[in-house]
Amino acid sequence: MQPGDRVRVDRGDVTNEGVLLPSTTRDHLVVKLDGGYNVGIDRDAADVEVLESGARDVDDAGDAAGEASEITFDDDLPTVALISTGGTIASTVDYRTGAVTARFDAEDVLRAVPDLAGRANYRGRVVANILSENMEPDIWRDLAEAVREEVEAGADGVVVMHGTDTMQFSASALAFVLDVSVPIVFTGSQRSADRPSSDNVMNAVCAVEAAKADHAETLVCMHASPSDDVCALHRGTRVRKNHTSRRDAFETVGAEPLGLVDYEAATEAGADGDVAEEAITWNRDPAPRGGEDGEEDEGADPAIAADLEPEVELAKFTPGMDPAAWDYLEGKAGVVIEGTGLGHVHTDLIPRVESLVEGGTVVVMTSQCLEGRVCDRVYDTGRDLLDAGVIEAGDTLPGTAKVKLMWALANLDDSAAAMRRDLAGELTEESRPWR
Repeated sequence: MQPGDRVRVDRGDVTNEGVLLPSTTRDHLVVKLDGGYNVGIDRDAADVEVLESGARDVDDAGDAAGEASEITFDDDLPTVALISTGGTIASTVDYRTGAVTARFDAEDVLRAVPDLAGRANYRGRVVANILSENMEPDIWRDLAEAVREEVEAGADGVVVMHGTDTMQFSASALAFVLDVSVPIVFTGSQRSADRPSSDNVMNAVCAVEAAKADHAETLVCMHASPSDDVCALHRGTRVRKNHTSRRDAFETVGAEPLGLVDYEAATEAGADGDVAEEAITWNRDPAPRGGEDGEEDEGADPAIAADLEPEVELAKFTPGMDPAAWDYLEGKAGVVIEGTGLGHVHTDLIPRVESLVEGGTVVVMTSQCLEGRVCDRVYDTGRDLLDAGVIEAGDTLPGTAKVKLMWALANLDDSAAAMRRDLAGELTEESRPWR
């Protein structure tokens, strides 16, 4: 039997039929079922019957011939840098365990998503090859430096392939660390490429089109609905993953997404390298490509301030919690509290907060509520917290506030004032509805 043969595999009382695929191990058979899923089967425990030889042309670059895309360069096409950090969009199945494992580099993503061919010239590089729960500030620095280098080398836009679980943190980090005149678009997938319901192709195509468009935002590009119709463009400092597994898991908190990408229009318009501007609808005006005046300066170096203060924690208050749970906060450079409602904690914790402030810790208050802003002037507890030295972060999301404080402590003289000021679209400075 050879890859491409249609086979029936009996293993105990379980029978599977499908097309035999190349396997990364000698111990396992990999079979693509008719429903689209791949299964891994212990070779020694399987009884295999070949039903049809050469049912499909299969090679090692993908599941079937024709699914691998050639990386070509055309002077008439824009250049998009693809930077991989791992995650489900750049993953495969480990058939030894059945689990999804991050293992593809950026070139593998191109081969896995042939729909990207012809839309741009691509440069690929790997910053990390991890699942996103293993993301760390040191990797944010490496990622920011990689983006800066790609922009300096002439990239017209950057797409960052990233796991979805911590994508919002990384997008926030780059929004504060970098000042570039081209788009930076994060994308990923909720479901791996071997699943029929995978969202990797649509998210990747829409992200590339967003990276070619006329703006200079740091965005997250993911499904806007459960269907394969529209991707949402979320500002990196205002986005939150609100569902564990839905394809439209990401939402802009407190507003509509910054923009939308129509997948069908993007597929048709961008296939010849044109910028699919007609496929993108902006709900609010994005930052213009090229800077505040919209004029691109080819000689301008991207600004980077990649220092981050590592000794910053995000602490959640819950009713009935043991005050000793906050003992680990002593001596930290900064603490972001995720309080209740308008920004409250139990009154018994206020002396502990005051002690932190007196010890030199910058303490910032955010809210567990998904929408609205902190205002500690309404109730006695809030006023006592202000007297203890707490800084209100307005409607900044708690995770974004942590990243912002890490950056502000390392780069600004007055980090407390910075937490009250909008730096990268993370904070509505006035109490007014989002447009």
